[in-house]
Amino acid sequence: MLLTKSDAKKITGRILSYVKADDASVSVRSNKSTNLRFANDAFLTSGSTVEIGANITVWKDGKAGSASTSDFEDSSLKAMVEQAEKVAALAPVDKQYLPTLGMQKYKAVDGYVEDTSNIALKDRAQRAARIIEAGKKEGVITAGFHQAGADASGYATKNGNFGYEKDTFASLSVTARAKDGSSSGYFQRGHHDIKSLDTDRIARESIQKAANGKGAKIIEPGVYPVILEPQAVGDLYGRLRFQFNARLAEEGRSPFSGSKGATKIGEQIFDEKLSVMSDPWHPEVPGSQSAQAGIPAEKISMVKNGVLENLIYSRFWAHKRKVEPTAGPVNLIMTGSGRAMSVEEMIKGSKKALLIGRFWYIRTTDARTASVTGLTRDGVWMVEDGKIAYPVTNLRFNQSLIQAIGKGTVEAVGKPERIGSSTLLPALKLSGFNFTSISEAV
Repeated sequence: MLLTKSDAKKITGRILSYVKADDASVSVRSNKSTNLRFANDAFLTSGSTVEIGANITVWKDGKAGSASTSDFEDSSLKAMVEQAEKVAALAPVDKQYLPTLGMQKYKAVDGYVEDTSNIALKDRAQRAARIIEAGKKEGVITAGFHQAGADASGYATKNGNFGYEKDTFASLSVTARAKDGSSSGYFQRGHHDIKSLDTDRIARESIQKAANGKGAKIIEPGVYPVILEPQAVGDLYGRLRFQFNARLAEEGRSPFSGSKGATKIGEQIFDEKLSVMSDPWHPEVPGSQSAQAGIPAEKISMVKNGVLENLIYSRFWAHKRKVEPTAGPVNLIMTGSGRAMSVEEMIKGSKKALLIGRFWYIRTTDARTASVTGLTRDGVWMVEDGKIAYPVTNLRFNQSLIQAIGKGTVEAVGKPERIGSSTLLPALKLSGFNFTSISEAV
């Protein structure tokens, strides 16, 4: 059962009443989730979980200690607090400690849908059965994972702050594979509203990729123009919001670092077609009402028309630099200027390019330039003279993510789509992407 706002306030109040330390921050959470897994054209598992928990961090004489519990009985909550205080007594001084926030005003985010929280097993099974049958008609084997759930949480501080949030999330990922293992396709989407989760499209996209990926040709590694579907953009840039870190930039450890402790705020770092922002109240990808350390979230622009506008200052780093902390980001939204182009239009307008639906096994090679390495997966196609010409084998890449979307490199931008729980990203057509070797993996 999910915690109500009243429940959360009572429980956090009980926990804080046991605190003897100088300061404390406490959170309580509840979650319920259900899932259905299928593979090899058959149902495998159907499960559900219900979880509750609480955790606390206390500070005594500037030293921090934390503990948690999954039992809301008074004795367990009291034991949790006592454990945290014992840890604090043994800990070194927390050099980044700042007093917890007093009462804040939060603007509620509408991210909860009752139908998502209570999706019927029968409905989910029928959706999965349609996917399995669609795969059989195309001669491919399907596997997938459908999940849905709801969260409710509360947080409070000894200095008087309290907040409560409630949200839902549903997702479906489908992998289709040729019976001889020669090709595969993958597609995934998520949404807080189950009605907006297009399971038929997810099935169709993954099955078509597997069916059309047979007979892949080997091509020479090198720099190719690319058309990246939203999933591929998400694989590369989904964690971009964590790169807008002011401390990393000022300490020279970021692609947004300037010289001598300066940053690149005010400079053009991306192509002028691109803007990046966080908006907690965006209807397609609602975020949290609370940003880092409990600061009320706000709409914030990180990049506008390619120009870096803001970096994220934590409470500690803002205090050190004598500036205001940043209320964000709580989600990531990338948009393009001008008319959004479909992937089909990008293909028609390409003399030669690689169409990529997904990347995987991505690892950072140089944080200073945001350089990464990784592999394509589940289908790559050569585009020639405005048409998909043939599938090609997978490739390994080494690429600076900043350079890939730098000034003059973005030829077209699509309509943003929700990819996962907190990102809204478009398809991109880029003038060049560096592939270094062939991969034998399918």
